[in-house]
This record gives sequence, C-alpha cells and structure tokens, in this order.
Amino acid sequence: MQAPATNPAMMSPFHLAFPVNDLEAARGFYGGVMGCPEGRSSPEWIDFNFYGHQIVAHLAPGEAGAASTSAVDGHGVPVRHFGMVLPMADWEAMAERLKAAGTKFVIEPYIRFKGEPGEQATMFFMDPSGNAIELKAFSDISRLFAK
Repeated sequence: MQAPATNPAMMSPFHLAFPVNDLEAARGFYGGVMGCPEGRSSPEWIDFNFYGHQIVAHLAPGEAGAASTSAVDGHGVPVRHFGMVLPMADWEAMAERLKAAGTKFVIEPYIRFKGEPGEQATMFFMDPSGNAIELKAFSDISRLFAK
C-alpha cells in the first residue's frame, strides 16, 4: 500500500517519541533554543509542539544519540535523525537563531544538490542528548519529492 500524496499544508500532525539523557536539558534546548512550545509533561517525559507536530522527549539515559552516518553530497549525514521542512525564510531565521545560541552543527547550513531537482537548504545538529536533527527548506515546496 502506498502512502497517500497530500498537500503539505493539509497534512495530519505526526508524533515522534525519542530518548533523552536529561529532561531539563531537553526543555532548555527544544523549548528555549528552538522555541518549541511545551505541552504536557511528567517527571519522565515532555511533549513539545514541533511546528505543529508532537514530539515527546522521554527520559531514557544511555539510549539517545546517533552513531552511524551515510555519505550524502560529501557529508556524513547521521542515519538516525528527524526534522522538519520549513519555508525558506523560517529556515534562514532558525539557522541564525541556532548560530546565536552557539549550536555546534554536524553539517553547517548550506544548499544541497544545487541545480538539481532536489535542491534544498539543509542543516544538521544534535540536541543535548546526541539526537540528530535536520532542518531543511525548498525554494519551491512542490519539489519536495522531485527526482
């Protein structure tokens, strides 16, 4: 069965649960640095509004982090990662926000696949527990799945 092709503006929110080593560090990073509003929480987890999607940081020391990488466009892309496709202006603003916060990038913000159908802005960085995050943007969102 193939997933339905939908208008990105009409998508249902996704839910992602992931491990973190320290809930207060996660709260500071996702809530503070990234500006994701906090939702419900307990002493074991916190949920965040990640651009309209629900991500949940679960306290699970030692289970977080990315180890393997895959070669893409001359970079070692963390295989395990999650992220968001943003409008270009929002991507640029977040890149500046992350830089201002002193975020160490795994892959600095740049334009990948220049001149190809999949040309996109991208950046990779880690949260305080070592979970890899990719934020990307397309000048033309209709090119999201272009070959």
